[in-house]
Amino acid sequence: MGLIEVIKPGQLSLIHDFGRFGLSQLGLTQGGPIDDYAYSWANFLLKNPTNSAVIEITLGQAAFYIHHECMLALCGGDLQAKLDGQPVANWSRFAAKKGQLLTFSLPRNGLRAYLAVKGGFEAPEHYGSCSTVERDRLGGLHCDGKGLNAGEFIAFHQHQTIKRSRKVTFRFTPDYNLPLVLRLIESYQCDKFSPAAKSTLYESEYTVSQSSNRMGYRLEGPALEAPSDSLLSEGIALGSVQIPPDGHPIILLNDRQTLGGYPKLGCVARIDLPRLAQAKPGQKVFFTQGDREGLQKVWCKWARFFGY
Repeated sequence: MGLIEVIKPGQLSLIHDFGRFGLSQLGLTQGGPIDDYAYSWANFLLKNPTNSAVIEITLGQAAFYIHHECMLALCGGDLQAKLDGQPVANWSRFAAKKGQLLTFSLPRNGLRAYLAVKGGFEAPEHYGSCSTVERDRLGGLHCDGKGLNAGEFIAFHQHQTIKRSRKVTFRFTPDYNLPLVLRLIESYQCDKFSPAAKSTLYESEYTVSQSSNRMGYRLEGPALEAPSDSLLSEGIALGSVQIPPDGHPIILLNDRQTLGGYPKLGCVARIDLPRLAQAKPGQKVFFTQGDREGLQKVWCKWARFFGY
């Protein structure tokens, strides 16, 4: 069995596979990689199964010691990764030797990077998944919902390494510094909002709040007038845009609550959520109306490619 040691976990480093599904009736949310596009490419570069466990590194400032040689892949935000002080290309597969140190600095762009190993990292399943959800105390190395700590060892199956690197073509690597335009698929509750509220949403510029996290992204900008109707709590879909009493939109993500009663305008297109996951506090966000059928076709094409 091969090992990688956590020297510094940085701000937040979490173990994730694709997540846990079909358990919302128990109050358990899905978890999983908040940027599943970068997660999927990291596993794809290594020819790993779709559900293989990786390390999600947020805001960098992390370090890992390689105890056994291995093939690694790195995708997502540019956290200035270096192997023994030498830069590692982002969105690429590379070989790491025994005794080398893999380090991450503050993000140059984006927010999160995904580190995968050939065959996936070993972590116990907790309700069918090893994904770490801190709020629910689920998953992780010790099934306690906690992030990685210095001195912990993450196991993987030893394998042969090859020197030839492999990269994702520039056509498929997003530019996280561009303004973010989110396509909204309106829901049945959208009709409860006034035309003025909807116009405000589509015509305004919002920014990502400092209080955003894996549960949801809070946006700052013009407040929307929420419907005064009393609504029953219902299941919360990934990407739901809910409007609390203060009128500032919250986009609910992987670690969201399973039930909620705030009115919702709709859902951000599934294919736009990975870009949102890489948005830093202060980044500009705009909304536009999305075509449900067309966006579903694009998502299905992506899902077939990665083998979801």
